[in-house]
Amino acid sequence: MPKQIYLDNAATTKISKEVLVAMLPFLKENYGNPSSLHSLGRKSSTAVEEARRQVADLINAHPNEIILTSGGTEADNLALFGVANIKKKGHIITSTIEHPAILEACNHLEKNGFSVTYVKVDKDGFVNPADVEKSIRKDTMLVTIMHANNEIGTIQNIREIGKICREKKVLFHTDAVQSIGKLPIDVVKDNIDLLTISSHKIYGPKGVGALYVKTGVKLEPLVFGGGQEKAIRSGTENVSGIIGFGKACETAKKDLKDVEKIKKLRDKLILGVLGEIDHSWLNGSQENRLANNVNFGFKYIEGEAIIYALDAKGICSSTGSACSSHKLEPSHVLLAIGLKHEDAHGSVRLTLSKYTTEKEIDYVIKVLPDVIKRLREISPFKGEDGKKC
Repeated sequence: MPKQIYLDNAATTKISKEVLVAMLPFLKENYGNPSSLHSLGRKSSTAVEEARRQVADLINAHPNEIILTSGGTEADNLALFGVANIKKKGHIITSTIEHPAILEACNHLEKNGFSVTYVKVDKDGFVNPADVEKSIRKDTMLVTIMHANNEIGTIQNIREIGKICREKKVLFHTDAVQSIGKLPIDVVKDNIDLLTISSHKIYGPKGVGALYVKTGVKLEPLVFGGGQEKAIRSGTENVSGIIGFGKACETAKKDLKDVEKIKKLRDKLILGVLGEIDHSWLNGSQENRLANNVNFGFKYIEGEAIIYALDAKGICSSTGSACSSHKLEPSHVLLAIGLKHEDAHGSVRLTLSKYTTEKEIDYVIKVLPDVIKRLREISPFKGEDGKKC
């Protein structure tokens, strides 16, 4: 058995060797503040701007359109509140399966006089672009639809949604935290005005991310102070983290060619598990999903129990979003695609990385059926015939 199999890469990835090497000098000898005028400060400033260029290159943006943040949550909040605080009032459109960073922000805005439309999704988690178009009103100021879902991996047609928004003269934001590095993104061709990226999902360090802001889009800052990041996000820059983020973006662009290898391992895992375990299914679309995402549903069992049992076997997995893992409620994403509460509780997310091997997948396929069988034997849930499973 491998010492540990890490299949929770949607929650975070490990820092790659290239990223770590790029960061180390800025944790040791090149420790200057980028706002300082001396040589150490100028060296840090130059490195930050190079990292900004690397981030921009990944999505076909201009470096001046990249606002560096502390991560995806801050970038999502900056997009929503930054626009809302400029407009003062208006209407927002989002979906029922967005990340909590979007949904909680929308909830807060509703309490403060803004109106929000939550577009429903189908059983595979797809947003119908026509539903977005129908929801647009005269006072609609922003549409925010994530590119790919963090729990079930469903990929949205953001190019079409962006086209609709562009024609209606409505700003379009997409949370691309999960899709960056797995899908090609072109902010120009995809008609995107605002886009969120997070470093630690693409083998970079935690605590750093970015918001792409199309030239001409105005945002009200959420953090005030020294005027860094074009006065939209003040605060001394996390230089080593930003350098790592830039390197991760540069590497992610090259890694896009290896996505097919990950997809083959994903499909092997899906077929291997569903073929061996009764009363199981795949949550989300089988065809149009992220290359590294698998989300299984198992009847008559709690997902949390599966996580602990797999952990005992050396396999790291999750029940859904890491940001919501301490909540007792079933996943809002799984409820939104039509699962019953008890079925939504029996979900497990396994997310691969470029480091995942076929040997590791074979081990999971071997171990998981026995884990499910043993847990069902002691489960308080009843089968459809009324008998204990």
